[in-house]
Amino acid sequence: MADLAVYAGLFAVAFVAATILPAQSEAALVGLIVADGQPAVLLIAVASLGNTMGAVVNWALGRGVERFSGRRWFPVGRGQLERATGWYRRWGRWSLLFSWAPVVGDALTVAAGVLREPFWSFLLLVAVAKTGRYLVLAAATLGFV
Repeated sequence: MADLAVYAGLFAVAFVAATILPAQSEAALVGLIVADGQPAVLLIAVASLGNTMGAVVNWALGRGVERFSGRRWFPVGRGQLERATGWYRRWGRWSLLFSWAPVVGDALTVAAGVLREPFWSFLLLVAVAKTGRYLVLAAATLGFV
């Protein structure tokens, strides 16, 4: 049961980190890898899934941005969204490979929804970006442990 709580907690932190609240999924993943209680591959998979699903929420919010953008809980400020939309218009769907990046990453996933990026291409690119970030982080952590 403790294992399930570890994975559920990591999923939740990774999910929230990609949506409306600031959270440090990277710190959670590194801490769990260092604790050495769970297989790193499984931790990476759970964090990647949670963070990608959080980005899907952002994409869905972007689809309905006209209704939600003025709300206090909306995950992206107007300036961030305008900047991300500019990047997205310039670089297209490939800009989603930066969805892992702090600050601009969440805005890019919302911009993808605003600009009606098809769901499956969105999901593939975001999953690659977010999983790649966690793989690099885990490799660096395991190299230092």
